[in-house]
Amino acid sequence: MADRPDSKHWNTLDKDLNKISQVEYATAYVARPLVAPGIALAFMVLAGLAAALFFQATPINLIVVVAAVIGAYMAINIGANDVANNMGPAVGANALTMGGAIIIAAIFESAGALLAGGDVVSTISKGIIDPSGMTEIRTFVWAMMAALLSAALWVNLATKVGAPVSTTHSVVGGVMGAGIAAAGMSAVNWPTMGAIAASWVISPVLGGAIAAAFLALIKSRIIYQEDKIAAARKWVPILVGIMAGTFAAYLALKGFKKIIKIEMGAALLIGLGLGIATYLITRPLIHRQSEGLENRNKSVKVLFGLPLVFSAALLSFAHGANDVANAVGPLAAIVHAAEAGDFASKVHIPMWVMVIGAFGISFGLFLFGPKLIRMVGSQITKLNPMRAYCVALSAAITVIVASWLGLPVSSTHIAVGGVFGVGFFREWHMERRRRNNNSAHPAKVTIAPEERRRRKLVRRSHFMTIVAAWVITVPAAALMSAVIFFILNSLTT
Repeated sequence: MADRPDSKHWNTLDKDLNKISQVEYATAYVARPLVAPGIALAFMVLAGLAAALFFQATPINLIVVVAAVIGAYMAINIGANDVANNMGPAVGANALTMGGAIIIAAIFESAGALLAGGDVVSTISKGIIDPSGMTEIRTFVWAMMAALLSAALWVNLATKVGAPVSTTHSVVGGVMGAGIAAAGMSAVNWPTMGAIAASWVISPVLGGAIAAAFLALIKSRIIYQEDKIAAARKWVPILVGIMAGTFAAYLALKGFKKIIKIEMGAALLIGLGLGIATYLITRPLIHRQSEGLENRNKSVKVLFGLPLVFSAALLSFAHGANDVANAVGPLAAIVHAAEAGDFASKVHIPMWVMVIGAFGISFGLFLFGPKLIRMVGSQITKLNPMRAYCVALSAAITVIVASWLGLPVSSTHIAVGGVFGVGFFREWHMERRRRNNNSAHPAKVTIAPEERRRRKLVRRSHFMTIVAAWVITVPAAALMSAVIFFILNSLTT
């Protein structure tokens, strides 16, 4: 009986300590969502410090610092949103883990932005609006600032609600809206806008068509062959060689232009040579990997793991080269106007500006990318390694061609168009086989139209949602940019 008070005392102490532990767990759980925004904010502060350090002209140093912070914010949002288009198919097909996809994308996104990101930047910053229509440098600077901020806010909102919108649409719409607000309709270079708008339509259709063509090739040459393993040993190295040759030709044209200028013919020869070399190297590796595999589709999927990883890396490189313009294009225009005192000459892209764009995309991908990666990879249509490879390779080829032409096409449109292309091709192929079976066996029970609609391989709700988001992005970003420009202009006059 004498020990009972001590027991009660220790029980009370245990309860109190347990309550304290629960408070600690709750605090950690609540603080967890704040870690990623905190890291992103720290990167934006570092971007501003870098601008203050590397930019020399002190009279408008503060403006450049603010623009660098907004540019870093935009780059983070690009990484959070657009990376889903690069890595979603590979993750959805279980060829890459989420961590592996993030590491590969971060490396190749940064490499593409730093090595081959210059050409499209000049189109974003100079080609959409005519600076000569603006009477003052300050007006041009505020227009670019409004475009950058409106695009970043719109992409951030879209990422929050889980919509893979086009960051290219956002920036181009922002630049157009600010240009109209600053100098009227005549400030917009409508022929350039027309070419960009045409590329928005062409790029998803082309991406979907290429992806469907590759899937048709794989089905006819591998899947429907009696000896699937032998067919895969023949065709998988060819597909890897095509991918490597495309990457090599693009890198020769864009990546090494600061060191040595390579013409188109020479670049194509380099791509052909490296493609053949890759084929010769890959062929024995695929043969060794296929030994002992059963003659069925599941075994063939295993052999596409390596090509899918390479194609995802290639797409990340091309995306970094193309979409870094969205983050640093208006920022580069602001820096140039501040340094040179004019906005008519050719824009020079400082290396520190490119670094902000490249590393911002990687930070956004690492901190906020997994949500949309899962959506694109698994919620539009079901992907396996073969289908995901077709999506990634078609998107990479389309982005590379667009970047070579200097058109700021949307990687979102291209990659998601590839996913839809694969899904719709599968629907068409399944419907054709059903009709052939019904013709061969007339007595067989047919499926009701309502049931066939329910069995569609592409989720129509996601299709309509994504298309609606694409349509609204340009006017929304333009309107937001015009409002921000008027606010900035009124505060400084």
